Amino acid sequence: MGKRKEPKLEIDESGKTSKSPKLCGTNYPVSISFIVVNEFCERFSYYGMKAVLTLYFINYLHWDQNLSTAVYHAFSSLCYFTPVLGALIADSWLGKFKTIVYLSVVYVLGHVVKSVGAIPSVGDSTVHISLAMVGLILIAFGTGGIKPCVAAFGGDQFDEEHTNERRKFFSIFYVSINAGSVLSTVITPILRGDVQCFGGDCYALAFGVPAILMVIALVVFISGSGMYKKSPPEGNVLLDVCQCLGLAIKNRWMSSKYDPKRKHWLDWAEEKYPRRLIHEIKMVLRVLVLYIPLPMFWALFDQQGSRWTLQATRMNMAFGSTFVLKPDQMQMLNALLILMFVPIFDMVVYPLIGLCRINLTPLKKMAVGMIFAALAFGAATLVEVNVMKTVVEPAPKGQCLLQVYNLADSDVKLSIPGSNLFSQSIKSYEDPQAYQHLELGGHNKTITVGINHNGHFHECRETFTELKAYSLILHSKTSGIVCQLVTDNILKSEKMLAYLRFINTRSEAVNVTVGGVDFYIPADYGISPNKSVERNEYRNVRCTSGSQDFSINLGLLDYGASYTVILKGGPGEIIPQKMEDVKANNVHIAWQIPQYVLMTAGEVMFSITGLEFSYSQAPANMKSVLQAGWLLTVAFGNVIVLIVAEGAGLNQWMEFLLFAGLLVAVCIIFSIMAYFYTYVDPDELDELFPDKTVNEDEDGLKKDQTDHMDQTDDTMYLNTTEKSTKM
Repeated sequence: MGKRKEPKLEIDESGKTSKSPKLCGTNYPVSISFIVVNEFCERFSYYGMKAVLTLYFINYLHWDQNLSTAVYHAFSSLCYFTPVLGALIADSWLGKFKTIVYLSVVYVLGHVVKSVGAIPSVGDSTVHISLAMVGLILIAFGTGGIKPCVAAFGGDQFDEEHTNERRKFFSIFYVSINAGSVLSTVITPILRGDVQCFGGDCYALAFGVPAILMVIALVVFISGSGMYKKSPPEGNVLLDVCQCLGLAIKNRWMSSKYDPKRKHWLDWAEEKYPRRLIHEIKMVLRVLVLYIPLPMFWALFDQQGSRWTLQATRMNMAFGSTFVLKPDQMQMLNALLILMFVPIFDMVVYPLIGLCRINLTPLKKMAVGMIFAALAFGAATLVEVNVMKTVVEPAPKGQCLLQVYNLADSDVKLSIPGSNLFSQSIKSYEDPQAYQHLELGGHNKTITVGINHNGHFHECRETFTELKAYSLILHSKTSGIVCQLVTDNILKSEKMLAYLRFINTRSEAVNVTVGGVDFYIPADYGISPNKSVERNEYRNVRCTSGSQDFSINLGLLDYGASYTVILKGGPGEIIPQKMEDVKANNVHIAWQIPQYVLMTAGEVMFSITGLEFSYSQAPANMKSVLQAGWLLTVAFGNVIVLIVAEGAGLNQWMEFLLFAGLLVAVCIIFSIMAYFYTYVDPDELDELFPDKTVNEDEDGLKKDQTDHMDQTDDTMYLNTTEKSTKM
């Protein structure tokens, strides 16, 4: 019989030995249940907050779409820069447990500050913006800092011989990530839109619930403190790599022509660092060079939460007559599809491609993934072109929008100094033409509008302000033409409501109730405020004028449309004439499904394949360096979106097309780089450097290092699949 192996005792950060209790007689430590619940709550809090973030910027902080998109991606970028800092803190200073606890406290504070900033009564808009930015920065440091620690800390809980149990734990951990992200992207938009507080959408509640979930995550994690194995900090290989690179660059720069030549510039670090480490860094750098084009993929991928959500706000979200989807709920489709596509690609698509004798290498898969993402934006472009037909685009700086209602008894013709707008005759009571851009040349301008009516010329002076939309309402009196300039609402209702207003041409005031919403319209061309009503067929609408009751037929008031109803008729009748100022959302949200399907297919082929390839091409102890490099590609991808959103100034469909074209160009460059790449086997390092010493007189430590490498593989794979859903 062989020598009996003694169970290994773990040494925690305090120097004490510990042995974690097991779950119900299994080899699973009880401590992992706390970690899984913590991860579920943390992912719920992060993605629940992020799901409503873009609409919060637009509807609560009243930012425009470009600024909202830029800040959204600046936040996303910061969330992927900070994991490098979290890993350094954990491995070089505090250890994983303390890093998770301390940064989770920062995380909670960020959520609390963010929620308080969403309460309208707390300060003015400057205070709200300040609290929002401080909260987002704290959240970015919190979520990014703990990202590289939680999964690895969970793997630390298993004994070295329980490899299978540890792999199954990562699968459970992966499910908890997706469960948290899917549920949060369904629930928090409901809390935002269906719960009313402070007179509008309840963003305070939509941010407050994720804050509570993060508090629960922290409390649950700390509750298991006595059961955890807490490994002390062991140093971070990323620091060693950076120091080695720095020394090589320094020595190469300071070398003279008399110094012996080196085959590779990294060889200038041989005076301090072992040849094996230098060779490992060379292998890593070859992979990192392939990372250079990758940020463009993430620039497209992460717009699901910004540009695609904004596109959804202008589409028909109704499924049947009872269920209406929220625009920020469409993001859940990616997480659901990824759970379906991963097994389908692994068990069906790739085997079928193999049967066709097609050599689909990992780098080829990544290139195909980029093409799928570009096609997704091509599909988004087609959808956007059709959506734009129903949207009135706001006027740019120095201009305003103007339409004309002719309620006079005959045709009129307008003349505007310095402009040929409305040069054609406008018939009496005809639907107004599309909004026209009126040049102001500044912030505002007073313009004298000439009106030719029945051979008589009339003038009216009106002041117009840039960026606004107006209706100029003309009606006739015995003294001539009377002008009324009314500010219009051209924005579509994000809640899928219809906007409605009335103009009363009668000599008596009218009260109208539409779907429980009351309108009072003064007599003699009085105009009611614009109010939102539910989408419905309104065939028998009750209205009163004086002592008489009437019933009018308004027909269908559709999703996202804006209507003006002219009330005409004598003392004994009311005749409505409905006009459509802004078209209804006639492009259904189902048309977004193809772009989500294409993007998710691209994600499966690009993201999962990419990291699996990377880890197969680098030594085990360098995988954390590759993880840091991969996360930085995501961060820089969001920086690209930030720059384009603020600097390009393109129409949305053109911007989508630009991103698709850029990704195709990047894919070509990547394919060329991949063609010249030579695959390597990191295991050959043991043959090249047989003199590797890791305290070779202590066989147990050599075994410990091997087990640590296996665990690193599992953790890196989890982070790969996590990014492929909701990292």
